[in-house]
Amino acid sequence: MEKGAGVCSLGLQYSPKAFSALFIYFFDKTSFMKRKYGFLKLMIILLLGMFIGYLASFDFQTEEESAVADSQRVISLAAVDSQGNGVTIPLVVEIKPGNGKILTDIDKLLFWVDTQQSIQVARSVAENVTGVSTKNIDLIYTIRYENLSLVGGPSAGAAMTIATIALLQNRSLRDDVVITGTINEDGTIGKVGGIEEKASAAKEAGAKIFLVPEGLGTETKVKPIESCKKIGRLEYCETTYQKITINISEKVGIAVVEVSNVEEASKYFLI
Repeated sequence: MEKGAGVCSLGLQYSPKAFSALFIYFFDKTSFMKRKYGFLKLMIILLLGMFIGYLASFDFQTEEESAVADSQRVISLAAVDSQGNGVTIPLVVEIKPGNGKILTDIDKLLFWVDTQQSIQVARSVAENVTGVSTKNIDLIYTIRYENLSLVGGPSAGAAMTIATIALLQNRSLRDDVVITGTINEDGTIGKVGGIEEKASAAKEAGAKIFLVPEGLGTETKVKPIESCKKIGRLEYCETTYQKITINISEKVGIAVVEVSNVEEASKYFLI
């Protein structure tokens, strides 16, 4: 028998060299399997991360797509025409796939610069309130009113903002609510004039609620009072001025509600 060799209990010849080779083979195979399973674990983790990222992206895109699918909202603007009469004007806000542009579609109307600025602020505030980006969509603001040649001033800002919020959240607007007021960068609603005239127009249009900036539910007007007295053949007259506070709601016959910011106003509009 060769030196270093032996016989095992099964009658097989034992060789230290053969055993060493078998051990090395087994060890290398075990290491390979460990590396293989480690690689598989890494791939599973990477795939799981990609899947979670895809789901997050899918949810966000679905919200934008649903807003684009139902892509139009109409809200009434309260304004005062060149003769000093209150009027209500339909404003249409639309969403279309795009790259973040703001467009205006105006028939026989001219937007002043401050009105254009209000549109920019309205979009920015709507994005902040809803958390929805408009970088992949275009917003189109449309006003058509045959008897009005000019839409000026920022008083439509609050209404524009609310209509934009409704679009981005894919919610409907009540048609029996009208609002007037400017819109500020922080979402607060600023003061405007012509409240009584606008309230009358809102009532005539069938509105039940007229939203106004904080502090404008009443108006203070100055009433001239003339008093005369005779001294001999001469008559002396004196005019004094008396401040009169008018409750707009009582005078016009419509519910007038003061709101300080767009979040408060949205509660009356969004359904």
